[in-house]
This record gives sequence, C-alpha cells and structure tokens, in this order.
Amino acid sequence: MNMINPLELIQGVADRLFVNGQWVKPTSQNSLEVISPANEDVLFTYHEASTADIDLAVAAARDAFDNGEWPRLSPEERSKYLTKVADLLRERMPDLAKAWTVQVGAPIGLTQKLVGQQPQLFDYYADLAKTYPFEEERTRPDGNRTMVLREAVGVVAAITPWNAPMVLLCYKVAAALAAGCTIVAKPSPETPLEAMIMAECIEQAGLPKGVFNLVPAGREVGDYLIRHDGIDKVSFTGSTAAGKHIASVCGEKLTRFNLELGGKSAALFLEDADFAAALPSLMVYSMPITGQVCFSLTRIIVPESRKDEFIDMYVAAVANIKVGDPQDPTTLMGPLTMKRQLDRVQNYIESGKKQGANLACGGGVPANLNKGYYIEPTVFTDVTTDMAIAQEEIFGPVVSVITYKDLDDAVAKTNDTNYGLSGAIYTQDAELGYQVAKRIKSGNLSINGFVVDVTMPFGGFKQSGIGREGGVEGLDAYVEVKAIHLTS
Repeated sequence: MNMINPLELIQGVADRLFVNGQWVKPTSQNSLEVISPANEDVLFTYHEASTADIDLAVAAARDAFDNGEWPRLSPEERSKYLTKVADLLRERMPDLAKAWTVQVGAPIGLTQKLVGQQPQLFDYYADLAKTYPFEEERTRPDGNRTMVLREAVGVVAAITPWNAPMVLLCYKVAAALAAGCTIVAKPSPETPLEAMIMAECIEQAGLPKGVFNLVPAGREVGDYLIRHDGIDKVSFTGSTAAGKHIASVCGEKLTRFNLELGGKSAALFLEDADFAAALPSLMVYSMPITGQVCFSLTRIIVPESRKDEFIDMYVAAVANIKVGDPQDPTTLMGPLTMKRQLDRVQNYIESGKKQGANLACGGGVPANLNKGYYIEPTVFTDVTTDMAIAQEEIFGPVVSVITYKDLDDAVAKTNDTNYGLSGAIYTQDAELGYQVAKRIKSGNLSINGFVVDVTMPFGGFKQSGIGREGGVEGLDAYVEVKAIHLTS
C-alpha cells in the first residue's frame, strides 16, 4: 500500500500563512507538530501564527471589507467566484480525502465518499446568492414602502475543529463569502492541511486580496482572534466548553456569534421498529469517524420488551467492524485522532464499568494494533440516564443502550440530556414518528434513517449551540438586517 505523504498534498505552503492574498512566513517561532494517529509518527511540523500575524490578517480582512470591492459586488458576481472555488475544490477531492485520512484517522473509504460535500457547499451558496433577498420591498400600513436590506455582517473569524476540518470550514466560508463578508480562518492546529488547500483554491479562483485569510494556530492565538476589535462576528464549531467561553467573550462587546457545539444524540426505536431495516444507518452513524462526530447516535433507546432482540443484533454487527489502518480501503474504523482522545475514551469506559453498566462488547485496545490511538468499538447495555456515559459527550466509539417502558418514558429519556443537536426515530408508522419528533428537543431529527444534507439547516438546542449552518439559515447567519422607510 502506498503511504500518504501529507506534504505532497499542498504546493509548498505547509509553513505559510495566507494573508492579504499572499503566502507569508509566520512571525512566530513556535512550532506545532501534526502527529499520525495511525502510527504516532510526526507527519510534519510548522510554525503557528502569532498575535502579530493575527493583527495583519484582521487588518487585511478589515480593509477588504471597508474599502474593497467584495461586499460591493453584486450577488451574481460573488456567485461566479464561489462557483470557481467549487470547481477547484472538486479537482482537489482526492487530496482532501487523503488529508482527512492522514491527519484524523478517518478511513479512506469513508473520506472519499464524504469530500463531495465540500464543493457542494460552494455550489449551493453560489446558487442561493442569486435568489437570496438581499433587498426586499415591503408595504407599510400607511401605504408607503420600506426597503428591508440584508447586508454582510463584516469581518468573520471562522474557527473550526479537527474532526471534520474541511467540510466544517466550507459551511462557514461559502456562506460568509456569499453574504459579502471577509474572513480570517483559524483551523485546528492538529489539522491545517485542508484549510491550506482551500486557500490555494481561493487564490487560484482570483478572489480579491484580503477577502480570505488563513492563520493556523493554537488555542491562545485563537483567543486573541475572538477578542480582536476588528472582528464583527465569530463563527465557531467545537466543544461546548469552548463555545461557552466564546459566548462570554463576545457578550462583553456584543460581537455577533454563532456556535455549533457538542451532542449526545439518540436513536429512538419505537415499539414497532424494524431493527434489521434500521441497522445500516445505525452502523454508519452511531460511531462515524471512530465516534468523533458531534451528531453521532451515541444513545440507543429501545423498548424493554425488545431489549434482548436489539442487543443481540447490534452487538453482533459492532463486533464485526474491522478496525485498522485508515489508509486501507477495507478498514471500517480507524484510530482516534490524538492521544488525549484515547485517554478520554478509556476513562469513560472505566466510568461506565464502575457505575454499573454492562460492557457488551469492546472496551479495549485491539490486540493486533500496538501503535497508534486505536480503541475497540464499544457498546454498554443496562445504562441508566444518570450515568456519565449517558450524559456526557465522549467523542469516541462508545454507545449506550437504554431501555424504556412506554412512549412517554421514551420521550423523557431521549430528552434527558443537556444537549440537543441531532437524532433519529425508527418506526413503521411515519405519522407517529413525525409526532414523536415534534416532542424531541433537538435541532435535527431523521425518521427511519439518518440524513445529513448541506442544503438544510443544521444546529442545536440547549448546550448544542446557537444558530444554524447550512441551508438558507446558514446565509442568514452572516447578514445584518436594515430597514429603510421611504415616503412618497
């Protein structure tokens, strides 16, 4: 098998920032390492952006917004640029899939299927920009007109995590650019490659200088960015703890923000559910990318009367998941992305045991994988809703099976969480499924399957975030509304 060399995926910009339309050396001497989750080798090192670099990037974005052409172009003109970026990203999909695999440990067979969402987001917002109501005429009760304008919010700090680095960045960048915003993007320090590929594509597409700026860096520099006086909006995807911090910082200055945060999503099986028909979607979405996805269906809620039937089927399927080298096309589950993630998951597995849950399968390190951050896919049964494994986001391949007595009990247990990001309901009665879905406190629900669609709004209730990404609502997040009252 040919090993992926990450530096071959980018054109000599691994130790560069993209600021004001140019690739420049960071002023910081602080080196960051990108570690292979599959074998723990150092993939490459690079210098992170400094606070001085942040100042330069924000100044470039500020000037491009305040004085440049980008927010003053027609939506149709911006649309053409977004389409160019989409086309260039489409050409780079093989590189994007490899970057995802080599940095995160997501299996190559999965990343090759999912990278199509990235150009799709640019295509979607390119089309939406042409029909979005940036200017809307309304008639007042007195018969006179009011023009309602939706104007770009300004300079956006786009901060993204390491688990699905490129698609999460595309959600933000495509929508913000369509609105007419300028951007300072800070990807996770563990996964900078995809953002560098995006910057290459934006450069090749000919967007004006300063419209998109890229500053890979760690947490301290990211904190400086969100506090910067030149930032009009912070768009963040990541942990709930970090989201709370960002909300408090933005609240001090009333800087606009939206947050897409953690989840503890449930797959709720009603009494009449067809377990066999549900299994394919459940296998994909209960532990995707080794469980390191915010919408993972980590709680499975089943009727007491059918508990054994479900557990026998699901545990047998999970036990057959092939764990191994993420660059092997036959691998179904790769490693966790970092040592700290492995430690975190192992601690939760021990917590589940101590609190009385039954370890039905997994829980250990695969015997044949003594290097890398591997863990077996793990299922706990006899889980009660007060256990840590049922309440807290583990961000690993650990699923809790919880039973219920009747429909009201099922809804109560599904809602018994501080999160509300996503979920699924399985039933042979579509109308009943819809009525139950209306009772679940979650931003996204699928009935008899699991849908992830970039053209539809995505976001959470409760501590799963504020605001939405994707769909028309994703563009709404990057505009301010102005009413101009006219008189005859």
